[in-house]
Amino acid sequence: QVQLVESGGGLVQAGGSLRLSCAASGRTFSRDTMGWFRQAPGKDRDFVAAINWSGENTYYADSVKGRFTISRDNAKNTVYLQMNSLKPEDTAVYYCAAAKRSLVMRPTSYDIWGQGTQVTVSS
Repeated sequence: QVQLVESGGGLVQAGGSLRLSCAASGRTFSRDTMGWFRQAPGKDRDFVAAINWSGENTYYADSVKGRFTISRDNAKNTVYLQMNSLKPEDTAVYYCAAAKRSLVMRPTSYDIWGQGTQVTVSS
């Protein structure tokens, strides 16, 4: 069974940090572009960050540039999202996903999704 499992979410104060992990299983994802998205209640699922298969190319939403860092360890079949200087507006469920198309900022470019992990940032 191919699946992605996110972990590392939680409650943190504004200005704090969290590190999300996305562990893949069922097949290797080492050749896939991987992405992180987030969805707040009542809002659309928004792009956060993406990374190509080698890790050489990364992409970020303007709202997280300079604060979040995406990385991957292909040997562990795992993708990470380091989130620093968190703000209350970062509160959302965070999802990782594997891309099937090259337009990495579009949710429709991804065909495998995790179940999500809640991140709550208090002011």
